Amino acid sequence: MSNWLGLSNRTAVVTGAGGGIGKAIAHELSANGVHCNVLDRDSDLVDATVSEIFESGGNATGYVCDVTDEAGITKVAASISSCDVLVNAAGLVRPGALADLTTGEWNDLLKVNLTGYFIMAREFTPHLISSGHGAMVHIASISSTNPQGSSGAYSVSKAGVVIMSKQLAYELGPKGVRSNSVSPGLVRTPMTEAYYQVGDVAQRRDAAVPVGRVARPIDIADIVTFLASDRARYITGADIVADGGFSQTLMSTVPRPGFGD
Repeated sequence: MSNWLGLSNRTAVVTGAGGGIGKAIAHELSANGVHCNVLDRDSDLVDATVSEIFESGGNATGYVCDVTDEAGITKVAASISSCDVLVNAAGLVRPGALADLTTGEWNDLLKVNLTGYFIMAREFTPHLISSGHGAMVHIASISSTNPQGSSGAYSVSKAGVVIMSKQLAYELGPKGVRSNSVSPGLVRTPMTEAYYQVGDVAQRRDAAVPVGRVARPIDIADIVTFLASDRARYITGADIVADGGFSQTLMSTVPRPGFGD
């Protein structure tokens, strides 16, 4: 285990840690000496992540917890004695144009992607203040600033995550707690894997990213781990875009004779 980041013997709570980005974050924090509290609504996925962390020489405790269940979150927060790092990584995406969305569909997505993040932040704030070096990291998306059409309230929810993180940074900074968000671009996860199995979608997506490939969950986990550490002690209220340069390609989609066309 490396201690360059100064995370040894600290404790983290990671939501959505049963798979994808959340799971990669739990593994990477564990590899840096952090005891991870693994939260996910799927008990099998919780057990699998905890087992894998132990097999890798780390330490973890699993909790079956749905971030839309306020009482459940409160119970978990009460049962965890300390928390130095909170990572909000649970996520949901569903297709649908805003004009066709029902209020129920709108609320269902916001409950996971935004309200759940808020409740986790609120309930674990006392732990993070007590830590003396508390850090929150919230997974947002480049969709927070680049609307993702036909994805219901997804972009709205991620925009909310970014500004919520900034407000938490302002309010909790004087109490010794930092709050940052990470906005991934295209990431190949179990939630999006079905897209990559259609025709040449995988190749086309790789080609659309300036660095030549879609991100892996570990690419995001590395950034989160840094932000959780004392190496990032003067970074708060930031939104770190991690998209391999994808969001810089907009102007290059416009035909401009004489400019490389």
